Amino acid sequence: MKVVVTDYTFPALDQEQAAARAAGADFAAHQCKSAAEVAAAVAGADVAVVQFASFGPEAAAAVKPGATVIRYGVGYNNIDLAAAAKHGLKVGYVPDYCADEVADHTAAAALTLLRKLVPMDQSVRAGEWAAVKIAKPMKPFNKTNFGFFGLGNIGRAVHARLMGFGFQFLAADPGLTEPQAAEMGVRKVSPEVLLREADIISLHAPATAETTEYFNAARLKTMQPHAMLVNSARGQLINEADLAAALIAGTIAAAALDVFHVEPLQADNPLRTAPNLLLTPHAAWYSEAAIHQLQHLVANDITRALQGQGPRKPVPQ
Repeated sequence: MKVVVTDYTFPALDQEQAAARAAGADFAAHQCKSAAEVAAAVAGADVAVVQFASFGPEAAAAVKPGATVIRYGVGYNNIDLAAAAKHGLKVGYVPDYCADEVADHTAAAALTLLRKLVPMDQSVRAGEWAAVKIAKPMKPFNKTNFGFFGLGNIGRAVHARLMGFGFQFLAADPGLTEPQAAEMGVRKVSPEVLLREADIISLHAPATAETTEYFNAARLKTMQPHAMLVNSARGQLINEADLAAALIAGTIAAAALDVFHVEPLQADNPLRTAPNLLLTPHAAWYSEAAIHQLQHLVANDITRALQGQGPRKPVPQ
């Protein structure tokens, strides 16, 4: 038996290697950059573990029939699910290892934007002492409409963290029922109403055909000029060029992004020079405990796969 890690950003893979060897399997780790490198690395593998590398049709054909593919992380857009299904592969992911960290990061980013801490800091460092000039307009939190584009597990964790601030909450999520919304103190609205009425919108939707680049130039223009966006979900939800242009034009006031179409963020990406934009390097998931938990859960999935069991959290088909 053979376990292959295609790529990783962790200091070590002790847990994964131990799981493989305990089952008598060979273990190999790579830092694949291309589809060809991935396909070559996983050839004949019983288990392939993928972090950011693309697992496409060539890789799906290269592993053993019925092999297991495990994604290090919450998303799985880098795995070609159609190709995996064609070859009878089992695909698992780890959607539950960093929910607290992402919620903490998202809430912190939102509060930072709303209180305009970054431009205030920059103004003081530039020799200014002009609170009203920098802060205006600024609503008190109890008059602020905090919106959610998607309200799944992480969105609800963000909501729980922010309840004590007195926000008025609204959410656009087709899976949210009216009783659930009422119990949470959230007003369920359409996406159009969300864009029109929210003072800040936190994105918590998956990247699907319907949501990819949902936040484009036309929709950004329907938002209020003082409104803000926070995205720690999927970079594909936003048209990055349109957002940069909207920030330059003052169509919306500010944004905070932790995820992007291409990562690392490319040098010529217009977001790098857009004003009123807080950028973090896909760090919302991070804590030392989260890394340990992620690798621990992947190691458990390696054990399960080598014992003939399915993934603990199979990817929805």
